[in-house]
Amino acid sequence: MSYDPIPPQVRSRLKNLRLTSRRAAGGNGIGLHNSHSRGAGLEFAQYRPYEPGDELRQIDWKLFARSDRFFVREAERESPLAAWILLDASASMSQTDAARPGWSRLDAAKGLAVCIAELALRQGDRFGWMGLGSGLGNGGLRVLPPAGGGRQRDRLLLDLYPLAASGQFPETTQLAPLWARIGKQDLVVVLSDCFDPACLDLMQRLAIAGREVLAIQILTAEERDFPFQGGYRFQDPETGKELLGDGPALRADFLRRFGEAQRALNAQLDAVGIRHTDYVLDQALDAPLRRLFGAHDATEYA
Repeated sequence: MSYDPIPPQVRSRLKNLRLTSRRAAGGNGIGLHNSHSRGAGLEFAQYRPYEPGDELRQIDWKLFARSDRFFVREAERESPLAAWILLDASASMSQTDAARPGWSRLDAAKGLAVCIAELALRQGDRFGWMGLGSGLGNGGLRVLPPAGGGRQRDRLLLDLYPLAASGQFPETTQLAPLWARIGKQDLVVVLSDCFDPACLDLMQRLAIAGREVLAIQILTAEERDFPFQGGYRFQDPETGKELLGDGPALRADFLRRFGEAQRALNAQLDAVGIRHTDYVLDQALDAPLRRLFGAHDATEYA
């Protein structure tokens, strides 16, 4: 599969991150759950090439003597964790900005989805995904049930490659299949601009129902900075509504209202215990993952 939305420099940094679940860790805060992960355990699973940072006691010295290469023995530990990636594929996710031409919210969501899948696979955990958008057909849902292994990653890549943003976020009545699939112990990561009330309602309902929900809000640099100069025609990609105006004249009011909306959203997520962060299109792809899963590594990458 030649499609790979993860830049090489980002992929190399993923090895420092761990998918974490409060519930799978026993509710004692953020920490690596007891995963069905490959590491130093009792039941042999596979060999993999040695990487800097691996413990020397994990190296298979007999295999080194035969091959003249370092390999690490990995074993499996049981885990209840399955990670669900919920990806907003509504029309607003097609938005790009001048800060990174050709890179849309949906492109970022695809890259983040594959990063999360890679983290799950490295830990030996299962992952599944749901595309959410009326343009997808099938009631606005596209579903890949949780599984592990390289074939599951290939299925995800095959699903994501042709995915286009269109239509609106599904209504609550269309999301019934979602409730039957996401288990109590599952970890749910939502990738969306979070502008649609139906998306916020979905996250709140999942959290109130006892699922652990994480949210990554995907924003454009233009929303953050509103750098427009001169006259513009602003259009809502989902409703088609338009606003004509002068950039500098609108800037202060837009930033004030946008900031208020962001604070209100964050307060609503905090109220139901949803961990959340944002990703702006001019940032490195792993920036939000480091904030959620790299508590011991505060380095930021531009």
